[in-house]
Amino acid sequence: MEITDELTAVVEEMRKKTGTKVLFEEPSYPATKFTLHFGNKDYAAWIRGKGEESRLRARLVQYLVGKTAAEPVIDRMAELRRIVYGEGGAWGAIRFLTNFAIPDGKCFCLVIVPERLFDEAFTHVERCLTEARGDAVFVTDDGRIAVVRFSDDDQSAYDFGSFIAQSLYEEAGVRARIGVGCEMRSFTEIATSFMQAATAFRMTEILREKGAVHSYREYLLVRVLEDIPRSRLVDYMDQFRIAGAADVFEDAEMTSTAEAFLENSLNISETSRTLFMHRNTLTYRLDKIERTTGLNIRKFSDAVTFRILTVLYKLIQT
Repeated sequence: MEITDELTAVVEEMRKKTGTKVLFEEPSYPATKFTLHFGNKDYAAWIRGKGEESRLRARLVQYLVGKTAAEPVIDRMAELRRIVYGEGGAWGAIRFLTNFAIPDGKCFCLVIVPERLFDEAFTHVERCLTEARGDAVFVTDDGRIAVVRFSDDDQSAYDFGSFIAQSLYEEAGVRARIGVGCEMRSFTEIATSFMQAATAFRMTEILREKGAVHSYREYLLVRVLEDIPRSRLVDYMDQFRIAGAADVFEDAEMTSTAEAFLENSLNISETSRTLFMHRNTLTYRLDKIERTTGLNIRKFSDAVTFRILTVLYKLIQT
């Protein structure tokens, strides 16, 4: 079928926008065949490559060629929410990037819950983002602030979350808790990062964690244990036969001391400085934990066991 000048111009413009070259004759190298509908006619077309990625690019070409000037304007924020909630799929994510001329790349999500002044916090977070790069912020269905951030390689997801927490407090006078999702290789995976950020925040509530910023990576152990039936968790806890478990795990002073000790790599001097606590007081508390639980958390193996028991106890109480 003869290819019209208009179709040739359309696919050339599309090539400039996406980098994908369309052929109307089957090439000698591996290629993906698809159908282009244009001007009430169907045309056989090919693009280089095989596999799922090539099929997605072919769908993108079909979409771009089929677009008309009369097509309604897409609501950017509404479409972004759909994608972040996992409703758009990979194709929806690619279409979103193309429509708004956003280059694909590494990205991640944050979930932010300010203690007060929600609107002011939202506005401050918005000012910290780069819209031209694709960064965005919106309010979730459960009333939290969600951030989509495209990485610049100078700042990790956790570091950016820490920056937001610090700037919110210093510039807006607002304390906030932040869940951080893992960095994804492509915007097509952003829904996974959002789920992780929301999960990290949920874990801080279950475990009554202190601190402002919590990464999903911190909670791999919790996620594994959370999938185990509660009755089995109780069995595991009973096997350790810690009669006074509540004396430690429900004692805010003891648990905060233990957590600080673990976070400071079992270093007594560093933990003392972090807690502004005399070494003798810290030693006394560590000894009390050992007397109660039978675990000397100065030893790495016992520290790991103590962390597991802490998570078990808190999961059982939920």
